[in-house]
Amino acid sequence: MDFQKPRYTPMSRRRRIYEGKAKVLYEGPEPGTLIQHFKDDATAFNAKKHEVIEGKGVLNNRISEYVFQHLNDIGVPTHFIRRLNMREQLIREVEIIPLEVVVRNVAAGSLSQRLGIEEGTQLPRSIIEFYYKNDKLNDPMVSEEHITAFGWASPQEIDDIMALAIRVNDFLSGLFLGVGIRLVDFKMETGRLWENDMMRIVVADEISPDSCRLWDIKSNEKLDKDRFRRDLGGLVEAYTEVAKRLGIMGEGERPQGSGPVLVKS
Repeated sequence: MDFQKPRYTPMSRRRRIYEGKAKVLYEGPEPGTLIQHFKDDATAFNAKKHEVIEGKGVLNNRISEYVFQHLNDIGVPTHFIRRLNMREQLIREVEIIPLEVVVRNVAAGSLSQRLGIEEGTQLPRSIIEFYYKNDKLNDPMVSEEHITAFGWASPQEIDDIMALAIRVNDFLSGLFLGVGIRLVDFKMETGRLWENDMMRIVVADEISPDSCRLWDIKSNEKLDKDRFRRDLGGLVEAYTEVAKRLGIMGEGERPQGSGPVLVKS
């Protein structure tokens, strides 16, 4: 299937498949594809806190594209095909597994609160946690026993998900370390990608400062969504700093892009 030159349909004429807190999924140009649109909405505490922050969606699209393209390049399977414009990317349609996979390298957030570990403490090893994706229940933490008992994923799928999580963590840790950023933790989602009768688990959704905790190595300044959660301000500036360090945006470039502009491949 040639994904290089899909026909481009204006957003207003596309069939909306799903809308989440930060993204909208539209019907894709080819069977088995979707268009993922990044909104400027910032939410926290399961949308109890909500603002629209101009430019956020553009930055997350660009940063997630960068991460997913590199994961594809090193052989980590993902749903990502390519970025279409400032706010949208072409992705493969997958059956999302209803689990959030959180990989923690440093104590922060709910882990610090639950276990009384001071935020910023280096963990003895990376810890993988599972949360059941259900906003009404505030995404409760679950064990492998819950996951297999309720049929959310099989034991083999859990093994595959954990192997992916470890590979993504190794890649992201090195990537961010190289630009002076500490990967404290991150959230990852996965899905089942069906190709004829074959199924494999792939990384899905997004990987961006919305789903990672990123601290400057020297100052411990937060460069992630905690700036919004904790009313620190400067969210777009922090995300822009991450993009600049990764070489995605040049000095002085601003995350504009209210309307889609088709990127030529």
